[in-house]
Order: sequence, then C-alpha cells, then structure tokens
Amino acid sequence: MDNNKTNDQPVGLFADKALKDEPHVETAPIVSESTTSTQTHATEESNNLTAHAGKKTTIASGEALKLAVVGHTNTGKTSILRTLLRDVYFGEVKNEAATTRHVEQAKLTDSQTGEDLVILYDTPGLEDASGLMDWLEDNTASRRDGIERLQQFLAADIAQGGDALTSSGGNDDYSQEAKVIRQLLASDMAIYVVDARELVLGKYKDELAILSWAAIPVMPVFNFTDSQDANIDDWQTMLARRNLHISTRFDSVAFEFEDEMRLWQNLATMLTHSEMLEQLMARRTENWAQLYDEANIIIADFLLNVAAFVHEINEDDDPMPILAQMQEAVRQSERAMQHNLLNLYKFYDNAVAATPLELQAYQQDPFDPELLKSYGIRTTSGAAAGALLGLGIDAAALGTTLGLGAAIGGIAGGLLSNTSSIADKITGVKRLYIDPATLTLLATRAIDLLTALRHRGHAATDATQLLYKGEKPNIEPALDDDDHTVTPWPTHKLPSELKKARGKPQWSSLSSGKSEQAQLLRADMAWSLASKLQSRESE
Repeated sequence: MDNNKTNDQPVGLFADKALKDEPHVETAPIVSESTTSTQTHATEESNNLTAHAGKKTTIASGEALKLAVVGHTNTGKTSILRTLLRDVYFGEVKNEAATTRHVEQAKLTDSQTGEDLVILYDTPGLEDASGLMDWLEDNTASRRDGIERLQQFLAADIAQGGDALTSSGGNDDYSQEAKVIRQLLASDMAIYVVDARELVLGKYKDELAILSWAAIPVMPVFNFTDSQDANIDDWQTMLARRNLHISTRFDSVAFEFEDEMRLWQNLATMLTHSEMLEQLMARRTENWAQLYDEANIIIADFLLNVAAFVHEINEDDDPMPILAQMQEAVRQSERAMQHNLLNLYKFYDNAVAATPLELQAYQQDPFDPELLKSYGIRTTSGAAAGALLGLGIDAAALGTTLGLGAAIGGIAGGLLSNTSSIADKITGVKRLYIDPATLTLLATRAIDLLTALRHRGHAATDATQLLYKGEKPNIEPALDDDDHTVTPWPTHKLPSELKKARGKPQWSSLSSGKSEQAQLLRADMAWSLASKLQSRESE
C-alpha cells in the first residue's frame, strides 16, 4: 500500500459520519447489473431456439462469456450469484423449492473499460429430471445427438406448460426444465451447483446426463462445503464416472476469495479462448486489494479521530457529565465506522439479510469492562476498563470518584508530556482523553469486523456465521501485554500515529465539530496507520 497518496485522499470515508446506505449504487470496482429476462410465450421461445443455437456467438469473437447457472431446485444457485455479484438484492432466496421461476440475468463488467466480461444466467431449479429423462428415452431416438433430442423436447407440448399442455390433454408439465434447457443451449458453458450436503441420488445423475446433451462445458460447483454433512468425496466419485473431472468448491455463505479465483481459473481451463475470464480474474484481484486498502483507511481514520478526542474542564467541575458525553460520542463514531465498512463491502444494514451490526457483540458497550476482559485487554492500573483520564488529577482519587458503577477508570501517565501535565495543574484545567485500553479494544473490534466481512458471502442470512476473535472460547486472555494473541498491539504500546494524535485535538471532529477539516488534517497519518494495520492483520 502506498503511503504517499496525499493527492488521492479517500472520498466519503469519514469515520465520524456514516455513509448513507445506497444499495442501488455500485461501490465495488467490478460492476454487476441484474435484470429479469423478458418473459416471452413458450411457443415463441421454442420457435426461435433452433435459429439462435445455430448462430450462437462464442467468446472467441470477443463477446462476453455466457455462463448458465443450473442445478436441482434449492441447491443455492441464486445464493452463489449473490456472492459472485456482491449483491444481497439479486434474485429471491427462500428455504423452499422452486423459488426462482424465470431466467434472470446479471453482468460482470470491467469498470475501467466498460466491457462486459461475463453474463450470468440464473435458471429455475430442475425439479423432475428423472421424469424428463423417461420422456426423452420414450419419445426421442437414441441415435440422434443430444442437442437434437433436447430441441425435440422443447418443441413438444409438455415443454410449453399452461394452455398448450391443457389443450393436448397431457398431465406432465416440464416448462421449468424447458426454461433451463433453452438457456443452456444459448450459453457458452454452465456451472452445475451441487448442495454438498445432499447424498448422491439417481435424480442428480439424470440431471447431469441431460446437461451433457447440450454439448457445452459443464463444471460442478459445490455449495455449502463448510457444513459437517458435506459428501464431496462421494460426489466427486460419481462425477468422475461421468467424465466430469474438473470441479470446485464455492460456499456462498462462508466466503473465501481464493475459492472464487479457483472457480474462474477452473472455468478458464475448459475454454479454448479464456481471455475474458483472465481479464475478470485480474480485475477482481485488483479490486479486492483496493477494497482492503480502503477498509483499513476507514478504520485508521476512525481510531485517529477517537485518539485525538479531548475535552477540557475546570479543576472543580464534576467530570461525570462530560465523561458520559464523550463515551456517547465514541459509540456513535464507532457505529458510523461500522456502517462505512458494511457499505464498502455491500452489506447494507436492512431487512434483506442479517448484518454484523445485529450481532450480540455489537450490542455490547465498548466501555464495558467485561467486554475488555473477553478480548484479554488489561489496563496498566487496577482501575476499571474503558478509562477516561483527566491529567492533573490524582489517579487513585479518580478511580475512587468514578468507579461507582460507571465502568470508567483511570490509568496513570503516558497521554501527554510531563510539561503539559504541570501546565494543566497550574491553570486548573483537566483534560479528558480516551484511554489506550479502549483504543485497543476499538481497533480490535474494527479489525475483527473487517475480517468477518471479507469471509462472509452475500447469501448469508444467519448472524451466527460471524464470529469475532475476542469472542471465541478457545482464545485465552493474554497473560501479559507482550504475549498478546488477540489485540493488534499491547495496550501500553500504541502505534506512534495514535500517540501523536493525542496531542492534536484539531484532528478530531469529536473535539472541534468540523468533520471535513479534521479529516483532512489527519488524512496523511491515516494512510500511515492503515499500513501498520494491514501488516499486523497479515501476521
């Protein structure tokens, strides 16, 4: 990461002011566009199919790759597309069969060139492949090739559904399967989504047999691979017997960026011309790194804003009202930072999917001493955690005065130079700051949230999918500040950028109320701190 980007300041990354949720505005560099395919009469689709298939343009001509997403009903096809598109709004996801009833389309576009790279087609689930296979065996000649047999099916009444099926007196309706096959014949290749938790059954074998007749590359993709009930070995054995030796894992809930890259790489090996996929992989990798840079700047900017936060009171003033105000300001600033991270990674805080902010962890007060203990964070004195210290006050007296159920304590020294402390005593001024323990906790929570977002698929709806390092039961609190396993730094060893911020109240909009001006003043330091955060996260 370049720390000298003084003329490339982040736009809209103020940690003290949350970005507005803009679910319809693309913030990721790779742009996705989703539309529902025009629903034409089945007879028109059938009549146009032969001509369309005969003139199908391949990616060798420079057109975008047409990729059909197919599979049995309720295997997570739409969920995988949501995660690939980084779009919690794409399609409809329910825990029931046949949620997707029509083919829906979405594009992956190169934002730098405006070029369409991949067009994804979300298809209805295959509900009765075994019944369809029986019909094909009974009504089409085995000596004809697969495409001819599928076209004969598409021209039959059972593929039309509705009035056509009623007028013919038939009872079998394969109109949903027909939609899948029409799209399959119009596509360059397909991924076959497998629910890895399912047993290998005959209906799945029939599905693969029918898909093979389309004469395009088909790659199985295992979803829900994070489940303990996954049967991937059995599936791979069956797939190998059908000459499907290339497959990949891509969990739409427990997301791994490396799994996505492996998906595109494996697809590329099945194509003679893979330039579009290679371009997509390069751009996605670049954009993923850019998101990470921006996220760390958001966190660093927030921490500097809080570290520079100071409030002066007279020596005889009751500090409790001011301390309460400062705590609330920090809570709101943390919430704004969390929203900014959510929006950056397109996890909008709405009812569509559970977001990390709904978790119990983020309902806990950052000034709660028990929360500090869960992260193994200790203050350098015996005072309560979440401390705010007024220099020039006796540390013992401060702990006694403010420790009555307020979850506020003090730590001695290390906030300003001794000269400043003496000057405060002479003028009768107390300066209240956020203490290193709380800053360390805020940094840890922010880094944990970022880590969780980078491993969360956009199909995730269960809040329990996100665990934070400070909450994992197998992590013991640190024995001492030098042997720390949870926090990014020992409490008494704040990064130099945060130490410097403590003497720069003008850097904090919480102190000055001037948000944009304060952010600009601390911008260079935010780049420097963000680099340190990245290096610590990679350790």
